[in-house]
Amino acid sequence: MQGHLIGGAWVESASTFERVNPFTGEVATVAAAGGREEARAAVAAAAAAFGGWSSTPAEERGRLLTAAGDLLESRSPEIAAAVSEECGGTFGWGMFNCMLAAGMLRAAGGLAGLVDGAVEELESGVPGLKARAVRQPAGVVVGMAPWNAPVILSTRAVASPLAFGNTVVLKASEKCPRVHAAVVSALSDAGLPAGVVNFVVHAADDAPDVVDELIAHPAVRRVNFTGSTRVGKIIAMKCAEHLKPSVLELGGKAPMVVLADADLSEAAAAASFGAFMNSGQICMSTERIVAEAPVVEELVSALSAKAGALTVGDPSDQGTMVGPLVDDASREHVLALLEDARAKGARVIGGEDQGSNVLTPAVVVNVTPEMRLYSEESFGPVVAVMTAGSEDDAVRIANDSDYGLSAAVFSGDAERGLAVAGRIESGICHVNGATVHDEPPMPFGGVKASGWGRFGGTAALHEFTELRWITVQEGSRHYPI
Repeated sequence: MQGHLIGGAWVESASTFERVNPFTGEVATVAAAGGREEARAAVAAAAAAFGGWSSTPAEERGRLLTAAGDLLESRSPEIAAAVSEECGGTFGWGMFNCMLAAGMLRAAGGLAGLVDGAVEELESGVPGLKARAVRQPAGVVVGMAPWNAPVILSTRAVASPLAFGNTVVLKASEKCPRVHAAVVSALSDAGLPAGVVNFVVHAADDAPDVVDELIAHPAVRRVNFTGSTRVGKIIAMKCAEHLKPSVLELGGKAPMVVLADADLSEAAAAASFGAFMNSGQICMSTERIVAEAPVVEELVSALSAKAGALTVGDPSDQGTMVGPLVDDASREHVLALLEDARAKGARVIGGEDQGSNVLTPAVVVNVTPEMRLYSEESFGPVVAVMTAGSEDDAVRIANDSDYGLSAAVFSGDAERGLAVAGRIESGICHVNGATVHDEPPMPFGGVKASGWGRFGGTAALHEFTELRWITVQEGSRHYPI
């Protein structure tokens, strides 16, 4: 049974739940169903460990995080197999997750010294007053990670906070308790002291109680959440109630703008990868292609050919490129979007139900605002193609969304592409590259309904530390009374 890690010990709960393999329907994992008691204990353990960890030299924190990255990478085949079993991700997706997550841990280790160096001398108008702005570890950080990129996103939830001297509690997704536990195991086995990293898993019905307990605990000083906008709003309100700063990375409806002067072969390759990698279950997935009218048909032809050549099926088969959706509800949601679009006049290429929650990649042409697919996040192997009458029209359509996480612009003129990118409302935009792209040092996050705050690199320093103003008065000071 998959248990919790609290204060350096793996513990179980009185009740359990089962996670089912989305492809086979068989039980993939039996896990402890934690509740408020386990959440309280995990935060208490993290709070008790904070003093020692925050005073640990940055060099040592960095060494331990680097060792955890090495350990995670060495275990990647078994973790990738668990990704297939719990989440339906392909074996290659699981291996990529491990590679990037290991790099995140090593990169975080290299940034551990930023806290010590984050001292800014300030000029005061008071004679003899020396002032400085310093950054210090915040305290206990709660990270909540989703299932879709399970190794990457659970690692991201804890790596930078740990590097900067905080202690952490990772709340697992009930869809992948074993995968998330593997990340925590790598950190613990690398030698992080007991209580520095803690782990709580729960059944779906217990999520509200566990989340409430974690956020409300007075020792918790920061919260980060990656997941749906619907749940993110709940997290945001709970954090506001308790005045807890949060970092929220939420849903997306990423547009790829393809201008008439673009290299269509490159655009089609990026669109296929961006739309269909991990069955489209990535926050940055290319959900919309907004193409200028003269190139729409050629682009659709090239993209449809690529989509039709992708191997779909069993995620444990190393030749599979597109595996199943995570559960029955996700499959039904995607099929409903396709049927709605078809009924309202769209042309649907692909999108066949193969059974076992597997859908073939779908290219949906002539999508209009009346169709659900125009605005709703599909989170499946589907991309909507929309025709723009001009560059300005393409920008208008790209921005006609509640979301603003990732975007892309394809143009034969890089300067033109950059100018268009500057007009798109998103936290991330790539010129002549796919919407799906992440690297450890980059400031990752969105705008509008895609959330706030940034993960990654030095941007994370601002999210997971306290900024303090410290002064020293030299000599006497005159006071008016």
